[in-house]
Amino acid sequence: MKGTQRPGGHRGRGAGRVLGLLLALVAAIGLTSTSALAAPSHEEASAGLKTRALSPVSAVAAMQPSWNLGNTLDAIPDETSWGNPLVTKALFDTIKAEGFRSVRIPVTWTDHQSATAPYTIDATFMNRVKQVVDWALSDGLYVVINVHHDSWQWISAMPTDHDNVLARFNAIWKQVAAEFKDSPQTLLFESINEPQFKNVSDAQSIQYLDELDTSFHGIVRASGGNNATRLLMLPTLFCNAGQTYMDALVSKMTALNDANLVATVHYYGWYPFSVNVAGGTRYDETAQKDMTDTFTRIRDTLVAKGIPVYIGEYGLLGYPDHTHPSRVEQGEALKYFEQFGYAARTAGVTTALWDPFSFLNRGTLQWRDPALIAQIKSSWTTRSGTASSDRVFVPKSGAITAKTLTLNPNGTTFKGLWQGSTKLTSGRDYTVSGNQLTLTAAALTRLTGDRAYGTNATVEARFSKGLPWKIYVTTYDTPVLSNATGTTGGLTIPTQFRGDLLATMEAKYADGSNAGQTNWTPYQEFSAAFSPDYPGNALLLTPDFLNALHDGAPVTLTFHFWSGATVTYQVTKSGSSVTGTAS
Repeated sequence: MKGTQRPGGHRGRGAGRVLGLLLALVAAIGLTSTSALAAPSHEEASAGLKTRALSPVSAVAAMQPSWNLGNTLDAIPDETSWGNPLVTKALFDTIKAEGFRSVRIPVTWTDHQSATAPYTIDATFMNRVKQVVDWALSDGLYVVINVHHDSWQWISAMPTDHDNVLARFNAIWKQVAAEFKDSPQTLLFESINEPQFKNVSDAQSIQYLDELDTSFHGIVRASGGNNATRLLMLPTLFCNAGQTYMDALVSKMTALNDANLVATVHYYGWYPFSVNVAGGTRYDETAQKDMTDTFTRIRDTLVAKGIPVYIGEYGLLGYPDHTHPSRVEQGEALKYFEQFGYAARTAGVTTALWDPFSFLNRGTLQWRDPALIAQIKSSWTTRSGTASSDRVFVPKSGAITAKTLTLNPNGTTFKGLWQGSTKLTSGRDYTVSGNQLTLTAAALTRLTGDRAYGTNATVEARFSKGLPWKIYVTTYDTPVLSNATGTTGGLTIPTQFRGDLLATMEAKYADGSNAGQTNWTPYQEFSAAFSPDYPGNALLLTPDFLNALHDGAPVTLTFHFWSGATVTYQVTKSGSSVTGTAS
């Protein structure tokens, strides 16, 4: 999929964008049945690996599900630099209690290693990494450690600084291998995260990665102790699941002729949906096909050959983020994660949720969005029914009419609608024709009550298995925007949302060409170009968007809302001044 995606960030806060493609996907381990990831218990798995009773395929299967300690030991320059507190053992106790069987602990060594030979790692930092790893191991969790953001900080310069990069990379793994050679085999080493190389072709990049992996493999195997047979993870270029990249990885693993190797890739979904750009507001057929196609490639290229695979990171690049308004609508995100769990199970892959800070609150050790994590956890073992939307919008005034949603049973059977503990009456409150669920005008009149703006009631579509699908009955009027003045440092547009929610924004010049920094599409990127401020009753246009506009050229903005309403607005930049005019 290289060339159709945009480069992604480190999926956290506080550092620059990390280069590399985004559509990397999955990892595989064995059979393609839905029970392929019915892994052993913690006790069985731990005992099995200590005695090497489990095959590499079974060992990786026993790691499902997995979780990433993101933006922590990989943060730049220090553990707390990207907003997370210091790791405690209680964190791993929580992760284990929540049903995770393994953790990936990304480590960025750059700022804790001398930049010149002999490239010594600071003893205090190495001891901290060892402490954190040992806490996780003591909880019976499998652990993966790696060389993380070093990939784009200095390893990417290998084409022009070959000898120094290779020497520094080798020095890291010599020291890490020595430090952990006696650790149990429930610890895995991953050679490098999202490998990438500057200003060279993919073919040349694959050669550089091949050289690094050969060196990594030789160093670890020669270091003795448990490293002689420890499971070692090798990534595709960029950790992307494109066919060319996976074929190259298969060739590399074949050449190394080592049974204790694991393939690793990443998956963040169809890029326009993952960040909400180019109109990618919904988890639509294109986004679904991207996931299905990627898992099929991985299954056919890796799993079918008996290669164990670990999806070292998965999620959505723009969701969740508790520090900003949601780029991705919650119901659409739930559908993504529901299908992801199913696709992973049917392909037989182990998956590691990327969690920089937005899933688990590291301060309270509570999930920030219980509904989201519930969907993720449910997907580990079963399917859940969903629907075309999780909202039904009813106008503030005028006659209330029936509203129809399309059910997506996902192999389940629809059992009815409930409001709390009360079951709604089929025929009176709703009807079902095939997969078309219609809420009657009478039911909506009762559910909306006095039709105050916003969510008036919540009903649940329940199915024969999995989680219910929540439907928020919402009253709205078309939002109203007002005139505004500002600068290229940002424009705040006074906005009466009136119960509605923002989906996306189009930006075009008078001649029909696209405006804004994302000028390959009229639909700009949520948060990067625009953002709603619901508590502040405003829509915000970012400096990046405004500075990308042509001077003196009026731009028509079309704001699309989840109710289906659209509102047009005009902005004009003149020097550093910006004016906004309501249509």
